[in-house]
Amino acid sequence: MDGTNLFRAALVLSATAAIACGAGSVAADTVAKTTKDIEYVRVADQPLRLDLYEPAAAKPPLLVWVHGGAWERGSKAPMPLTGLVERGYAVASLDFRPASAARFPGQVHDIKAAIRFLRAAASHYEYDGRRIGILGASSGGHLAALVGTSNGQADLEGTLGDHPNESSAVQAIVSYFGASNLTTILAQSTPFGLGIRKPALKTMLGALPEEDEAVARLASPVFRVDASDPPLLLLHGDQDPQMPINQSHELQGQYERAGLEVALIVVHGAAHGGEEFYTPQNLNRVAAFLDAHLRRAELSSAQR
Repeated sequence: MDGTNLFRAALVLSATAAIACGAGSVAADTVAKTTKDIEYVRVADQPLRLDLYEPAAAKPPLLVWVHGGAWERGSKAPMPLTGLVERGYAVASLDFRPASAARFPGQVHDIKAAIRFLRAAASHYEYDGRRIGILGASSGGHLAALVGTSNGQADLEGTLGDHPNESSAVQAIVSYFGASNLTTILAQSTPFGLGIRKPALKTMLGALPEEDEAVARLASPVFRVDASDPPLLLLHGDQDPQMPINQSHELQGQYERAGLEVALIVVHGAAHGGEEFYTPQNLNRVAAFLDAHLRRAELSSAQR
């Protein structure tokens, strides 16, 4: 069964389970354990930490959550994926340096260091370090997609941390209303969006995209896509005034041209973020995608 059919089959099973158990209900054996403030790397004497949420299930796949906040704000808490922990996934929610302290690609280096740390620590925390998905929202969605589409690409790997021999590759990507092409985003933006995007991009890149197109391209997932990239799920509101939905369409199109598995869920009536993205129905759809790709009996060596 190919990946697309696996996704569809998992979606049917997930929906059936939701009807049988009741949306949002939690079985006794899915109660999570939380470990706060695990240091995953130290940069110039600044510790970077993560929170780890573990289900009761043995050897669960691991999800890495990348928060949003215009590459400058935000925090690892609160973490919006508790519904996926209840469905048997471990989740590591990261803090990383703000763009003002770590101009691109500093945040990518932080996140890849976290993934290497998490792989090295898998036996200690007892999740499955071979099966890692990355998810993020807004600027975190951009970073998640960029990390996922740069598996094994040395120019974005960085050298942070104590585990250089571990892989930072991921096996699935979920981007909630994230950027994908920094060379087109401003032309697609509303006046309201421009007021947010321009200063954020200038802080993150060190210049506006038209002032340094080479860096903007390096920071754009659409230009990183190749045939080895993991499956991708995109969620975007069709009323988003901050992050143009065309950003998700562009990444979807690039994946399709490369013959890769991709799906876009348009959340009708949704703006930039909000509880609409984390309803039981949408969590079931995300879980079905992750189940299809992180719960398979075997993973090829290229995916690990």
